[in-house]
Amino acid sequence: MPMQTDHNAAPLNPLPPVVWLLALPIIAMEVVISLGARGLVGGPMAVGWRLDAVEKFAFSSALMRAMWDAGQFPLDGMMRLISYPLVHANFTHALFVVVILLALGKMVGEVFRWWAVLVVFFGAAAVGALAYALVPGTAAPLIGGYPPVYGLIGAFTFLLWVNLAATGANKYRAFSLIGFLLGFQLVFGLAFGGGLDWVADLAGFATGFVLSFVVSPGGWGRVMQKIRDR
Repeated sequence: MPMQTDHNAAPLNPLPPVVWLLALPIIAMEVVISLGARGLVGGPMAVGWRLDAVEKFAFSSALMRAMWDAGQFPLDGMMRLISYPLVHANFTHALFVVVILLALGKMVGEVFRWWAVLVVFFGAAAVGALAYALVPGTAAPLIGGYPPVYGLIGAFTFLLWVNLAATGANKYRAFSLIGFLLGFQLVFGLAFGGGLDWVADLAGFATGFVLSFVVSPGGWGRVMQKIRDR
């Protein structure tokens, strides 16, 4: 029999609203900055909008260390722990982040509750930035959405890990995705002189994985029950 086509189906798979909530500000920021850089909006001053955005939103290790030393934590400095994913180095940087965010956000958001997705995303962003600040020599500002996106990869790895453990399969296969990504990033960094951003990415992944034990539906109890049921 010929396959029937549902002409009323949506052209794109629907995404959980929380994923759009996270992605749209990144998209909007990059669109405005890119249009300004090309002189299409904002006039001559728009050429420097990306630099202005970096100064306003980027996470600075030096600033965080100064705050620690002084024992003072102003709102502007603390907000940078979660604001730096808004601004990216260029259009390609932002594009890759948004693509991964939409893909992983859909898979995680269809299982996790909306608030749990936010906890994973912003928790990974904050812990990733703090880990970056703890590494000596991280003078460059931290920008871009990779650390929180790696947090979603951590949450997705958690889901794979639980399912593999429940079926008796090798649960360490769940870590193949993060292994491939970090390996690719290491090779790319060695070839093109990348910085230490991978520290924030790895910390973001670990944060997303660990937080999933708490914020996933059923939490730790569900994990143990699945393993017992095996």
